[in-house]
Amino acid sequence: MAKHRIYTTSFASVYPLYVAKAEKKGRTKAEVDQIIAWLTGYGQKDFEAQLERKTDFETFFAEAPRLNPSRAQIKGVICGVRVEDIKEPTMQESRYLDKLIDELARGKAMEKILRQ
Repeated sequence: MAKHRIYTTSFASVYPLYVAKAEKKGRTKAEVDQIIAWLTGYGQKDFEAQLERKTDFETFFAEAPRLNPSRAQIKGVICGVRVEDIKEPTMQESRYLDKLIDELARGKAMEKILRQ
């Protein structure tokens, strides 16, 4: 079976969409970056390097310095599928991120988004 196209999509091409979604609802780019750092462990410098390299989603998550163990607390439906039921690791990581960005856009407090 062929890989889903998200695996080969450049993270840098989707990142502005995450930021736009957040900003449209009164949130900030800094909050989007905070969510990505919390989920992946990327520092700002390493994150920017990934964007410059136009790293695809599969590589972006595979090279993540430290995937947050608390991400298992992320529950809910995104694109009609429960994120906790997704079996493929890269797809689940990308859907975790989608879910967190959705929560940000809906006005949820950062403490709750970051499962603190």
